[in-house]
Amino acid sequence: MSLIAGSYEKYIWGFKLKPHPTPNGLTLTPLFSYPSHQSPITTVASCGAAAASGGADDTIHLYDLPSASYLGSLHDHSASLTSLSFYSPPHLSSFPRNLISASADGTVCIFDADPFVLLKSLRPHKKQINDLSVHPSGKLALTVARDSCLAMVNLVRGKRSFCGRLDKEASLVKFDASGDKFFMVVEDKVGVHEAEDARLVFELENTKQKRVLCASPGENGLLYTGGEDRSITAWDTNSGKVAYCIEDAHSVRLKGIVVLTRSDGSVSGDDPYLVASASSDGVIRVWDVRMAVKEKPNPLAEANTKSRLTCLAGSSLKSFKRPESGSSSIPKGEQDEEMEGS
Repeated sequence: MSLIAGSYEKYIWGFKLKPHPTPNGLTLTPLFSYPSHQSPITTVASCGAAAASGGADDTIHLYDLPSASYLGSLHDHSASLTSLSFYSPPHLSSFPRNLISASADGTVCIFDADPFVLLKSLRPHKKQINDLSVHPSGKLALTVARDSCLAMVNLVRGKRSFCGRLDKEASLVKFDASGDKFFMVVEDKVGVHEAEDARLVFELENTKQKRVLCASPGENGLLYTGGEDRSITAWDTNSGKVAYCIEDAHSVRLKGIVVLTRSDGSVSGDDPYLVASASSDGVIRVWDVRMAVKEKPNPLAEANTKSRLTCLAGSSLKSFKRPESGSSSIPKGEQDEEMEGS
């Protein structure tokens, strides 16, 4: 398993999670670290062997994690990158099929991942896109932006199919693992919505009234959030209540949370239920969150980059296998069932 983090100082950090001789021990072994961008790194993503970073220099950089090598860059955006997301179908979980990116000018780009070429560019928002989330089917994505709108992008046709105005600007949007629900973050509140009609099911409210800065869906309806409260909170989105919480997981605010998965894309089962977190003071920690139910756990592994981290992503390094040549990057010939909007 691997982790990749970006920093305000333009550095990209890669780590491999390895077993340690101590009981249930793990260690974060450095893969690489160097100033890959000309401006602060704002977003990172990883899937299997591939990783990507986006920065305020309007550029996406690509990496191969097993060989710790640089693959090249993409220059199709004309504004700062704000969100990156890989899509990989279940049978290609070790290598992505597509890369979806969003930027500060409201643009979304859809790339083929073998090779990395631009398939389509569109502008679903008039202002900066804050976050992007791809549905598990790979057919659509949700975006939230500074224009206080929620948009749905049809990834098959490469066009916006819906745009609705929100009461307040949302900073994060995430689909759950099944794609039946999605989550929207507005300041210190998290809305749980039905994916079919966007109906609000629950509103998860942070009792400390601290802003949520990062979120990652887990298994069995759990959603992990972190931010200015310096804690990792696991929400049961089926009941709307807190399942457990790691208080003061870091000494400063959290900038990234990742639920680590196996090479087949499923959440680790027999292995410890691993969640990684990164804070703005440069510390990355890996937790077995099952221990948090009983008491505050100690991190299984920790690394200090001594830099101002801005983002975190993680994936498995196992079973690296590229898709066969000529495979389609976006499902073709499939009809979108969503109504065409503005």
